[in-house]
Order: sequence, then C-alpha cells, then structure tokens
Amino acid sequence: MWDLWVHPLVLFLKGMVVGVTIAMPVGPVGLLCLQRAVTGGVRMGLASGFGAALGDSLYGLVAAMGLTVVSSFLTGHAFWLKLVGGGFLVGIGSRMYVEKEVPHFIPEQSSRHMAGSFMSTFFLTLANPMTILAFAVIFAGLGLGQPGGGLIHGISLVLGVFCGSGLWWLAIAFGGPYLRDKLAHRLGTVHKISALVIIAFGLLALATIWLPKSGV
Repeated sequence: MWDLWVHPLVLFLKGMVVGVTIAMPVGPVGLLCLQRAVTGGVRMGLASGFGAALGDSLYGLVAAMGLTVVSSFLTGHAFWLKLVGGGFLVGIGSRMYVEKEVPHFIPEQSSRHMAGSFMSTFFLTLANPMTILAFAVIFAGLGLGQPGGGLIHGISLVLGVFCGSGLWWLAIAFGGPYLRDKLAHRLGTVHKISALVIIAFGLLALATIWLPKSGV
C-alpha cells in the first residue's frame, strides 16, 4: 500500500527535475517566451511557456513509455521538422528585426493572440526531434522510463516533467515585466539583439540538415 503512492510521487519529483533540466538551457523558444513576456505581459509569457511545456511533456511521454514507433517516425522526419522549424524561426526573427517601432507593453491580449502564442511555441518545441534523445539519455541516467513500469508510473513521470518545465516558464513569464521595467530605455536594442539571436538559431537548425551529410 505504501508503494502505491510513494513510488509514483518519487517519479513525479524526478520528472520535475528532468523537466527543469530540459527547459532551462537558453534557446530560441526560451528567448521567444521571454520577449513575449516583456511586450505582452505575464499572460502572454505563460501562454507561450506552457505551449513549450506541453511539447516537452509529449516528448517525455514518448521516452517514458518507450513508444519506438513514434520516436522512429519523428527522427525519420527530422529533415522536414528542422526545415519548417528553422524557417519559422528565421521568419519570426526577421519580422521582429525589421519592425520600425519596438512593440510597447500590451496589457490586454485577445484569446486569438494567446492561442497563437501557445501553438507557436508548442510547434517549435516539437520541431526539434532530438529532444527525444535528450529525454532518453536523462531517463536512462536516472533509471527512469524502464519497461514494465506501468501506466501510473508513466503518467506520474510525465506530469512531473510538465510541472517542472512549467515552473521554469512561469519564472520566465513573471521575469519578463521585471526586465521591461529595468530596460525601459534600451528595449529597442534588446529587441534587435533578440531578433538576431532567434534568426541565428533558425539558420543553425537549417544548417544541421546538411552538415551531417557533408561529414562535418
């Protein structure tokens, strides 16, 4: 009886650690979420962040449940995922860079904008199938996601991943308005730099499509 709830709780806590570990490294999604939190406020930052958290959780589910068919499909279509994802990042960054005026804080966001922010970061997270490999390596190192764990254990682990990733994006969402206040006179420069970094990430994603073929 003790193990019926203690072991799932332990898996949940370990999943939280994995979720934070996956979400924390600075990347295009994190930068995009922060930029939206700066210009759109906490709600926009949360919508963007939890889209990324859901994407991380789905990849965590694939790794935890050993869904080799899904994993093989995604890695097998890495070319198209990177092509579309990289192109999307280049497009977003380019649009940000050429904006004549830096977007000011918009306290009220429509449901359409919120949904669009959620779906865009969700898609960008899924556009990197190598995330599955990251989960697989971390799970293996922690002894997680082993066959025979059962549905309850898998769900506990994935919920932990979602909550851990969500906590990081929560911090990003609430940190955005703080940075906006601190950098009020330099938002133009920050906006341009963010745009260039996002473009760079997009170009890097596109470059990795052909680098392996050239033996680099």
